[in-house]
Formats: sequence, C-alpha cells, structure tokens
Amino acid sequence: MIAAILIGGKGTRLHPFTQETPKPLLPVLNKPCLLYQLEILKAHGIRDVVLCAASSGEPLTRQLGFGRKLGLRLRLIREKTPLGTAGALKNAEPLLASRGPALVLNGDILQDLNITAFLKFHRRNRAQATLALTRVKDARPYGLVKIDAAGQVRQFLEKPSLSQITKAAAVNAGAYLFEPSVFKLIPAAVACSLERSTLPQLLENRSRVFGYLSAGYWIDIGTPESYLQAHLEMMERQKRPLLIGRGCVIGDCVRFSGHVCVGPRCRIGKGAELDNCVVLADTTIDEGARLERCVVNSEHCVGPL
Repeated sequence: MIAAILIGGKGTRLHPFTQETPKPLLPVLNKPCLLYQLEILKAHGIRDVVLCAASSGEPLTRQLGFGRKLGLRLRLIREKTPLGTAGALKNAEPLLASRGPALVLNGDILQDLNITAFLKFHRRNRAQATLALTRVKDARPYGLVKIDAAGQVRQFLEKPSLSQITKAAAVNAGAYLFEPSVFKLIPAAVACSLERSTLPQLLENRSRVFGYLSAGYWIDIGTPESYLQAHLEMMERQKRPLLIGRGCVIGDCVRFSGHVCVGPRCRIGKGAELDNCVVLADTTIDEGARLERCVVNSEHCVGPL
C-alpha cells in the first residue's frame, strides 16, 4: 500500500514558529513532527510515501533524508498553485490511484493510529472511502462525523454547534483510506477540499463511506496552544518531566517545573524559571526570566522579570 501525507499548508496559525521552519519540520520533543508519521507508517509495513507539498519556498528536501534513514521511499510532489486537500491528492493521482487503497494523512496531526486494523476494517466493509475518527472533549473546531451502528457514515457537520454535539460525537481524525475511484471524483487543477467537497459528494452518490473509531492518542498541532499541549501530553505519557537538547548552556540556579522541553543550542541564564513550556532551538533566555505555559523561539527576546 502507498501512503500520502498532506503537507501543503502554510502553517499560518503557528506563526511565528513556522516563518523559518516548515510545519512538517517543526519539532515535537526535539524531533520533527513529520518523523512521527513516517515511523508509524514503517511500523505497519508501508514503505512507499508521497509528500504532497506546497509550490515554493520551503526547505523540504530534508524530509527525503528522513525517509532514507528509515528505509522508506519518499517522493515529493509540489503544487504549481495551492490546490487544497482534495486538489493535492488529484495532483498526485498517477502515484496514488494505481495500487488499491491509498492511505492519506494530514500533516499537522499526531496520532497513534493502528493502520493495520484500519485497513482491515476498510476491506471488511468493502468501503470506497474510510475515515479514521476520534472522540474529543470539544468537537466545535472540527468536522463532526455521524455514523450508524455498523460504522457507515451518514452525515458530515463542519464546525458543529453545541446543540449538534452528543457525548458519542466523533470527529474526523485526518486519516483516510481511498479506493482509486475516489480520485476520479476530484476535478483536476482546481482547488477543492476533502472535507467540504469530496467526502460530502461521496455521500450524495450513495458510496460506501465508513468511519473507523481510533482509540489511540490524537492531537491537531495546528495552533500554538495545541502545539504546547502536544508537548505536555507526550512528556506526561513518557513520564519525562524535562528534555534538554544538545549543545545547551544552562546557568546556575535555573528552576524547571512541570514539563519543559528545551531545543538544541539554547542558552538559559542564571536564576531563570521555566514552568510547563517549550523553548525552541537557538533561543536565549536571560537571567532571572520566568516562562509559564508558553512556546518561545529565537525570535523572542525573553528578559528578566
């Protein structure tokens, strides 16, 4: 099976952290977030991966090195103009639609998806498309997906209201299995969305669309708040309160509390206090500074209180 990772977004919600670093390379626990997805693919026997990228300006070639180290074949497909999530897949159709179901992953999601079970569910239901679903505390920022007792999708609700959300509400987890026929529905060279166009069209056509409920860890790291949350939650899961990158200089009497991740080559001055925060690479924290529940990078000037 072949996989595609959608990495064409500009990451504007994560500015300023994505101004110099492309979102797929933004670190989580000092490791590029893309690498987590590649490791999961390899663990489930997927070796062929297509990266659907934006048209210009980003140093994405480093990703190909990740693939070689993991024993994966990575191919980078660029868009001439922004095409949206569905248009990006259409752009890569010659690679994706020739060998049975294609696995598609959103690039700004961290999740522990059992891809093997996901594929078995898809095949058992003879589905044309299968979405991975997850349950979240607040479904309002996401696309709500209503399924029946057999798991067949009956309705999509984008940005649902409180009155539309039930305790059993499940949201689109940003992972899909598509048969080749799905790609034929997507117009060529036109910007369009999986969530707003292709998936609803499949339902209108009475296609077999199913939702697979994933019990694994899931988080969308598309905002600074959720990016910080991902660090704190993953450090909690790993029972790791502190992570210090290589080449850091830590002054005397620095206090760390909660969960703190410090990237490589940072300098933290004497007496600084860091509580539940992320310090990205090459950042300097002055003497006596205090950081609490925040993400900072080298563009920030963090001085004393």
